[in-house]
Amino acid sequence: MKEDFLHHIWQFKKFNVLDLKTVQGDRVEIINAGQYLQLAGPDFFNAQLIIGSQKWAGNVEIHIKSSDWYIHNHERDAAYDNVILHVVWEHDSEVFRHDNSEIPVLELKSYVMPDVLQNYNALSVSKSWIYCEKELESIDRFVLDNWKERLFLERLERKSVPIIELAKATGNDWEAVLFCFLAKNFGLNTNGDLFYSMAKSIPFSVIRRESFEAENVEAILFGRAGLLDFPHEDTYFKDLKSRYDYICHKYQIPEVHIDALQFFKHRPDNFPTIRLSQLAQLYHKHQNLFSKITQRVSIEDIYRIFEVQVSDYWQTHYRFDKESAKKRKALTTSFVDLIIINTIVPFRFAYCKSIGKENSEELIALLQAVAPEKNTIIDKFKYFKIPAQSAYDSQSLLQQKNEYCNHKRCLQCAVGLELLKK
Repeated sequence: MKEDFLHHIWQFKKFNVLDLKTVQGDRVEIINAGQYLQLAGPDFFNAQLIIGSQKWAGNVEIHIKSSDWYIHNHERDAAYDNVILHVVWEHDSEVFRHDNSEIPVLELKSYVMPDVLQNYNALSVSKSWIYCEKELESIDRFVLDNWKERLFLERLERKSVPIIELAKATGNDWEAVLFCFLAKNFGLNTNGDLFYSMAKSIPFSVIRRESFEAENVEAILFGRAGLLDFPHEDTYFKDLKSRYDYICHKYQIPEVHIDALQFFKHRPDNFPTIRLSQLAQLYHKHQNLFSKITQRVSIEDIYRIFEVQVSDYWQTHYRFDKESAKKRKALTTSFVDLIIINTIVPFRFAYCKSIGKENSEELIALLQAVAPEKNTIIDKFKYFKIPAQSAYDSQSLLQQKNEYCNHKRCLQCAVGLELLKK
């Protein structure tokens, strides 16, 4: 038994509300169960009840046992002085306010219908993966589709927070913010944070001014990432090093230390050298990338924007001084899909939110045109008959698993609430 289940029971009156009596023997009539705040203080605010012959307006506190009132030290907290009813599953102790006046107690266990408790117990039994795994297939599609939309928007809200924070820190230089988050995306999971730190360390005004020469952008990125710190014999390395030193002197860019980038366990096409060269070519090709991706463009337009490959040198190299077979090493569709999912869509959402515009339907439509992500979580949902047809579906399902299932928030989940009704 958990308190959130009792909150659910009280909020939705999942018990026999007729002939309610407090443990003190007074009749209880619920006019208004109160507002469920989920904040510090009493659980339900501004309830209206008739207890005995007296009408009361105030707060309701809910616990598993009456004695939890003292375990939580509510008797010392003035915020609980206005509690008019203590709702518990099991009454094991009288409860008094700060002024020593007794609080009426309603013991719920004798009023809750058996099927409600049975459904809750069934939902709370551990399974091989998540509690409701065997029942997922039975959920009404309308309920699931509406819940997916809420999950998707919750995920966008979370992803938009660091974007908006960096925008404020940069004086709303959205081009600079985009550069940082694109760099993070190009670094993937292994080097993403290092690429992000590298991008933040570069004044974006320098990228703006030097973007007309691809070699200069590449020199800046490689230099800030620490890839020019150790000498090599290649002429191209020496050219990049010379360009980087000159640009740092020209713009008085202070030195910065970035931890060593990871090559280990990466496929060669994901080496940081390759991804940085592609990022440099992207900013050489598009000087106003922010305006291009924030416009209401089609998925095909986005793919065209990201039609970039590495510079000539990196077509025959993965590391300095080590020549390899020639390969264009262009951005793949699957990689661009990750950029759309993890950068472009959250970025559009954050920008529109910052200017008071609503664009959720547009973003849902965009991700419905993108292939779903492939990972163990999405595979598991597919196994339990909830397949992801698009990136919109996979993003919603990731939010479901990570923010609800993993934290056992069944009673805040539309799927869990639907199963409790059955």
